[in-house]
Amino acid sequence: MTLTARAEKAPAKINLTLRVLGRRADGYHELESLVAFAGVGDALTFAPGGALTLAVSGPTAKAAGDSADNLVLKAARTLAEGIGGLTLGRFALSKRLPVAAGLGGGSADAAAALRLLARANGIASDDPRLMQAARATGADVPVCLDPRPRLMRGIGDILSDPLDLPPLFAVLVNPGVAVSTRDVFAALKLASPPTSTAPSGPAPVEKWGGEPAAFVAALVSDRNDLEAPAIELEPTIADVLSVLRNLPGCRLARMSGSGATCFGLFGSRATASAAARTLRAGYPAWWVRATALGGASS
Repeated sequence: MTLTARAEKAPAKINLTLRVLGRRADGYHELESLVAFAGVGDALTFAPGGALTLAVSGPTAKAAGDSADNLVLKAARTLAEGIGGLTLGRFALSKRLPVAAGLGGGSADAAAALRLLARANGIASDDPRLMQAARATGADVPVCLDPRPRLMRGIGDILSDPLDLPPLFAVLVNPGVAVSTRDVFAALKLASPPTSTAPSGPAPVEKWGGEPAAFVAALVSDRNDLEAPAIELEPTIADVLSVLRNLPGCRLARMSGSGATCFGLFGSRATASAAARTLRAGYPAWWVRATALGGASS
C-alpha cells in the first residue's frame, strides 16, 4: 500500500440518449441511456492517513452546498463500512462543473473518490465491493466508476460492457439555471408499469458504433425523454437548444440528463471550438465548454 497523495479526474457524464421506460412501484424510474464522458470535469485529490475530511474549492464550490453532505464523503464512508481497516484521509475537490446540471458531477466526484481509495488501499479496480459502494452511494455512481461509454439500464445499475464509440466533438452549454431531477421526473407524470414491463438485462448495443455519420444518424433518431418536462420547468433550456441548432456545423443538439446542460455535436474539434467561441461572445453569462466525447481524445 502506498500513502502518497494522488489525483483523479471526475469527468462530466453526458447522456447522449435517455429513454424513461417506466416508473416502478417504489417510485424509481427504469431508464435506458447511452452515456459518454467528456474531457472536462471536476478534479479530486486524496492524501491517505488520518481522519476522513473533504475541502471543496473551485468556481462552482459555493453552489455545491455543504461539504458534509457531499457524495465524496458518502462514498468513502460506504466503502469503509464494507472493508474493515480501510485507510481513509483527506480529500480536496476542485469543483468546476455546474451543479444540478445533468452532468452527473456529484456522482463523478464520488466515483473518483472510490477509485482513489482503491488505489491507496491496494484494492483491485474490479473488486465487487467497489461497485457495491457505488450503487449504495447514488444511481449514477456505478456508470461513473469506470468512466467509459456504456449503455445503462434499470435505475443506473445495469451496465453494458464499454462501447467503442466514434470520435465525437461537442460543445456543452449550461445557461446558469439549476434543475431538480426530482421535479423533472415528477413533471413527466408516468404511471407505475406492471413489473413484467421492466427491463431485466443490458440493452442491445449493436446500433451504437460504426462510422461517425451513421452513429450520429442513430443518435438523431433517438431522444431524451426528460427534455420536454425540463423545458416546462425551465423554458431557457429551449432557448439553449435553439441557439445550438443554429450554429454552423451543429449535427445534433440535445439536453443531457435532467438538464439544464445541453450539448451540440460537431464534425470536428475546430468546428466545435469555433462554436464555443461564438457562444461565449454572444452569451457571456452561459457556461460553455468545447470538449471531446466517446472515442475522441480530449
